[in-house]
Amino acid sequence: MAKKPKTNKTKKAANRVGPKTRESFDVRRKRAAKITRGLRRLYPDADCALQHRSALNLLVSTILSAQCTDDRVNMVTPALFKRYKTVSDFARADKAELEDMIRSTGFFRNKTKNIIGTGRVLTERFGGKIPDTMDGLVQLPGVSRKTANVVLGTWFKKNEGFVVDTHIGRLAHRLALTWQSRDDKDAVKIEQDLMEVFPQKDWTYLGHALIWHGRKVCNARKPACDRCTLADNCPSAHKCD
Repeated sequence: MAKKPKTNKTKKAANRVGPKTRESFDVRRKRAAKITRGLRRLYPDADCALQHRSALNLLVSTILSAQCTDDRVNMVTPALFKRYKTVSDFARADKAELEDMIRSTGFFRNKTKNIIGTGRVLTERFGGKIPDTMDGLVQLPGVSRKTANVVLGTWFKKNEGFVVDTHIGRLAHRLALTWQSRDDKDAVKIEQDLMEVFPQKDWTYLGHALIWHGRKVCNARKPACDRCTLADNCPSAHKCD
């Protein structure tokens, strides 16, 4: 049996955890289906915001996107992918040069180490190809389950998991679609819950659509509930101060 969320100890914690609902799992799932229909009307073409032309491009861009906006990554990658075109290029990259090229994305030393390491692991273990499995991708330096989900869903069209970033964590709690997670940073539990309430065929699309909605409407500081077409199915509507 799934554990119930811990009771909030402070107002701040309550805001992170989101509303509690007494709805049954079946009712929650039906509400989730209504949310899916609403998102498809709003964002029929929702897709990954990271610009890429190959699985390698997407993998590197997703590594760079940690603690960085997609817009910033997209400013950096055109020159980066012109300089480094193949897995072997990244494996043999000059550390100082690569650091300088990605410096503006933040945490550039660690990202440089991971990107070069990823190039080497891909060369040594995977014949220079990007693996199309979760087990393969998470062997790469700097590649978390979230990064692997982005690559698998967006490039390989495989719905093996549900991407959970800061936007999706926030919306999962505001929409009361998670019941096991401690707060909106508990990505593991949030992913488990989202995978239960949404059908697998929709996981990748919903990841993109929820991120778009989080950026355009349901932002962290002041969600625009008055113009949110999901409000009728959101227990937090007009309650987030």
